[in-house]
Amino acid sequence: MTTRRIAVITGSRAEYGALRWLLRELRDDPRLSLQLIVTGAHLAPEFGFTVREIESDGFEIAERIECQLSSDSPAGMAKSLAVGMLSMPDALHRLRPHLLIVVGDRYEILASVQAAALMGIPIAHISGGEVTEGAVDDWIRHSITKASWWHFAAAEPYCKRIIQLGESPDRVFNVGDLALDSMRHLKLLEREALERELGMSLQAPVFLVTYHPATLGEMPPGQSFRRVLAALEQFPDARVVITKPNADAGGRELGALGEQWSSQQGERSRCFASLGQVRYLSVMKLASAVIGNTSSGVIEAPALKVPTVNIGPRQSGRLKASSIVDCDETTEAAVAAISKVLSPQFRQTLPGTRSLYGEGTAGVLIKDFLAVAALPKSLAKPFHDL
Repeated sequence: MTTRRIAVITGSRAEYGALRWLLRELRDDPRLSLQLIVTGAHLAPEFGFTVREIESDGFEIAERIECQLSSDSPAGMAKSLAVGMLSMPDALHRLRPHLLIVVGDRYEILASVQAAALMGIPIAHISGGEVTEGAVDDWIRHSITKASWWHFAAAEPYCKRIIQLGESPDRVFNVGDLALDSMRHLKLLEREALERELGMSLQAPVFLVTYHPATLGEMPPGQSFRRVLAALEQFPDARVVITKPNADAGGRELGALGEQWSSQQGERSRCFASLGQVRYLSVMKLASAVIGNTSSGVIEAPALKVPTVNIGPRQSGRLKASSIVDCDETTEAAVAAISKVLSPQFRQTLPGTRSLYGEGTAGVLIKDFLAVAALPKSLAKPFHDL
């Protein structure tokens, strides 16, 4: 029997964290040959050169595609996509995968999908059907859906939206979110070990802060983040762990602002280009609140029963657990929301928080299906009308 070659693309720290356990499932199945393609911010030192985390996890990298320009503008994003699109066909031609797996909504992933679709390679898309109204990720995600053959969604409403986009129901599956797989398998660090790793005290209250550019927001990202930082100053007793944002337009400005602010806070704050998944989730587990506009505050934090202050429009449209408090991009609104999640009344509700994104078994479900699924003879597909 021919070993099925499955290529997987990863371009950012967050999406690799979600993919990690699926990659192990694929690598360890004798029916399959994993071909891991690393691109995007993984290969950029300014974003933590996170390819080292992939290597330390023991994964063999089949191809490295450098496409991340040192730019902080929308034009830079577009050019990075173009570089990825230009380089990906050669990699896919060398690897000759039977199918390609991608996660989510990043522009470097769109480049890979465009190349694979034009080359007739069937695509399995994970985490489609979601909505993030405040970011260009939204239309990128839906574009990837239309280029893909199989769809592995994180929740039933997202399955329905994929079908609403014209995809056949027999190729759409609700498996939960891959990000929760890590929380079932990873051994997280205890407070003392984590304090040694980060070089700071983590006595409560602890704030885990990640703020990405809202690429479709009305307010300039730098202006909105300054307001968030001003809100944090109203909680001088809190320890603040800041992780720099992703490689979107405006991300470098926000990273510099976070670094500057943290350096002015003495021993109570540290700013990191990337914590890595184990340290990030370890901080999250003991945090008093996750603050910012990152998807991990919507997906992972509720599973750990940690409250989230979700600021601004970036995550508008996602399913949100009861532990999440939304607020506007003003200092006053952020202070009020942080005060709310720290209140004894709110914290009493946290044990009842329920994850809306599955049980952490997505990886094995996806692997078991793709190991035996019949490969399409043609990628022509009728539009499924409701």
